[in-house]
Formats: sequence, C-alpha cells, structure tokens
Amino acid sequence: MTKTTQPKKLWGGRFAEATDGLVELFNASVGFDQRLAEQDIRGSLAHVAMLGSVGILDATEVAQITDGLNDVLADIRAGTFEWRLDREDVHMNVEAALRDRIGPVAGKLHTARSRNDQVAVDFRLFTKEAALDLADKTRALRAVMLAEADKHLQARVILPGYTHLQVAQPIFLAHWFMAYVAMLERDEGRLRDAAERMDESPLGSSALAGTPWPIDRHATAAALGFARPTANSLDGVGSRDFALEFLSACAILSAHLSRLSEELILYSTFEFGFITLPDSHTTGSSIMPQKKNPDVSELARGKAGRVFGNLMGLLTVVKGTPLAYNKDLQEDKEGVFDSYDTLSIVLRLYADMMPKTVWHAEQTKAAAARGYSTATDVADYLARQGVPFREAHEVVGGLVGIASRSNRQLWELTDTELKAAHPLLNAEVAQNLTVEESVKNRASYGGTAPERVREAVADAKKKLEG
Repeated sequence: MTKTTQPKKLWGGRFAEATDGLVELFNASVGFDQRLAEQDIRGSLAHVAMLGSVGILDATEVAQITDGLNDVLADIRAGTFEWRLDREDVHMNVEAALRDRIGPVAGKLHTARSRNDQVAVDFRLFTKEAALDLADKTRALRAVMLAEADKHLQARVILPGYTHLQVAQPIFLAHWFMAYVAMLERDEGRLRDAAERMDESPLGSSALAGTPWPIDRHATAAALGFARPTANSLDGVGSRDFALEFLSACAILSAHLSRLSEELILYSTFEFGFITLPDSHTTGSSIMPQKKNPDVSELARGKAGRVFGNLMGLLTVVKGTPLAYNKDLQEDKEGVFDSYDTLSIVLRLYADMMPKTVWHAEQTKAAAARGYSTATDVADYLARQGVPFREAHEVVGGLVGIASRSNRQLWELTDTELKAAHPLLNAEVAQNLTVEESVKNRASYGGTAPERVREAVADAKKKLEG
C-alpha cells in the first residue's frame, strides 16, 4: 500500500513510518468530534489554570497557553479554523493549532493529562449539558400539554378512551392530555437524574492510573461546573454509562413522543376526524391535491427507531470492552449527538404544533358514545343495587350482544328487552347512563371526573412553578 507523507504526529516519536492513508481515514474522528471543540478548550483552560496554581507551570506559560487557546476558540467560533484529518481528532487539532500559534510551550498543556481523560471530560460536559437542555425542552412541552388540558377541561370536551384500539370508556380530553403531562414529567426527571449522576469530572485520571504530578482535581472539577471529580481513575476514563443513561432517557422519551404521534396520526384521519392539524406542520401530496399529510408526527414516530438504535449501538460497543480506554469508545459520540439533535427538534415541533391543533368536540363526543362505551356503567349500576359484579357483567354482555346484532346502542333498547335481561333495568336507567354521566361518575383518585382532572391540573401547575 502507498504510505502517506504527512507531518509527524504529536504522538509519533515511537513510529518509524507514516500512517497508512486508509488507516488515517478509518482512525480519524475529527469529522464528528469537532463538535466537542468548545468543551475541549474549556477543559484545557481549566487544566492550564490548575497547572499554574499548583506551580507546575509558571505565570508566563499559563498566560501564553491561555491566550493561545482563546485565539483558537475565536477561530472556531468564527468558522475560520482549519480542521485537518491528519490530526485525527478534535484534541489533536486544537493542540497542534495551539503549537502553530505559540510554539513549543504548547506541549506543556498536556502535562499530567492524557487524551483518555481529555475526551472523557469533553464528552461528559457535552452530555450533561445536552441532558439538561432536553430536560428544559421536555418541561416546555409539558407546560404546553398542561395548558391544552386546562383549556379543554373548561370546554368539557369528551373523548373516547380506548383499549386494544376499541372504544372502551368515555374520558375528558383534558384527562388524555394529562396522561402525557405525567409521562413528560417522568421523562424530564430521568434526564435531570442522569445529569446529576454524570456530574463528575474525569479530568486528572490521566491515561488510566492517575498521575504523579501534584494536581488539584477538585479545582478543575469546580472550574468546569462539575460537583466533584470521579473517585476512580479507571472508571473515569473507561466508563460510558453516563452516555448510556442519557441515551436510555432519550429512548423512553422518544417512545412517549412516538405514542403521541401515533394517536395524532390516527385522530387526524377522515375515519376518526377528531382533529385538524395545522397547515404549518403538515405537508401535501405531489399527486393527490386533497391530501394533508401528518409528516411531523410520522417523522417523530419513525425517528424513535433511530434513538432506540443509538442506545442499542452503544450498549453493544461497551459490553465487551475491558478496562480502561479502548478505541471502540470512539463510537460513543455520534449516537449521543444524533439522539440529542433529534429530540431537540421533535420537542420544539410538538410545543409549537399542539396549541395550533383543532379538536372537533362534537365528533369526539359522538365517537365516545359509540361502541357501547357506557356498558361498564350499566354493570356498575346493577352492582350498586346489590347484584354481584360478575353477574352484572354477564347481563350487560348479553345486552350488548342484542344491541350489536340489531345495530343499536344500549339506550336504544326497549324497556321490555332491558327488563328481560334483569328486573332492575329499564329504559329510563339506560337513557340516564350518558357519556357525560359516565365521565362524571369516575371520581376515584386519578380518574377522569371533572373534579379529579381539575385537581390534577392544579397539582401539575404547582410542580411546574416549583
């Protein structure tokens, strides 16, 4: 194979020939890890300040390196920095650029650290910030869903509740919204919990065993906004469970958003007709002029698969890696970046789209009345009169059979038919068991009765304000 003739690597003292060109391409990560440039330079600034404070570098050296790093950062922010493949990754690109600016003193920056703890601290910084940002965006969507619940509670909009995608029992639309508020609250909590657990700095772990230099790891941890340094150097450089926990929280959040997407897709069809999605968040067909496609929801549902895959991908990478650092761990970042980017936009899209979505109250109420949704209420009525519930269940099941065979609802059965099924039943009882009464009667804690939903909305508002 043809060997490249590139400049000598910063680590190249041991090697007698240049890296093969294909190896160079395969080994490099700068194409994606340049995204960590801000975190990398922040870590280096904290490290050089600490080296000065403990007397490893003198004040002039600290000033030179600090000024040089800030110059490199300014170029990166301005978009004028030259990212070079032959310098492999973000760390070596920054360090080599620093050396180009300030000369050999740049080499002193790497005193008492390794690329192993350098990448670990950069990645933790990014992932912690990503977790907190997604938590904030999840909270914002939660607030939107809560506002929608409050709005539709005032209007007393009724929706069919489903099991097995069959009409089951009527509920308030506000109760449906509050179910997602509860899910999003847990999602936010998982992201914040993950950020709290990853709030430890691996900087100073060096390659894997720590360093003989008299460094102050607590000082660099504090300078970078971490609560503490990691307690074990092997764990500090070799573990990626913080990324796994982040991806796990992302996967669960994606599952919830995918379920929401599925319902909105169904509810927007002509067959359901419950909602009209806003023009701003739908698209048309290239051939069928009547179409209004729920692309945002379909993509959100589809992208959940990518987020799940990112979690499984990293689990598979780390499951067979021995302590401490292995090059396999270069594969830890792209999935985290992708999950963060994906959820950032999906959360923002839903926060914008939900208030613009129009619910058709007459259609949802009519659908809630179909499918014998008050059958359980008839059985409950009999049970309240002293009939064992299992017997009541059988009686009402027979009535549903009679009604379905004649294409009628329960309240359309005759007085004779109802009394024949059970002497305690009659047409007046059936007529009074409306969807409004059904919703009103479900007053157990967490139920869909108006007072329970009002309590849930009030409680959720307090949690958001707290």
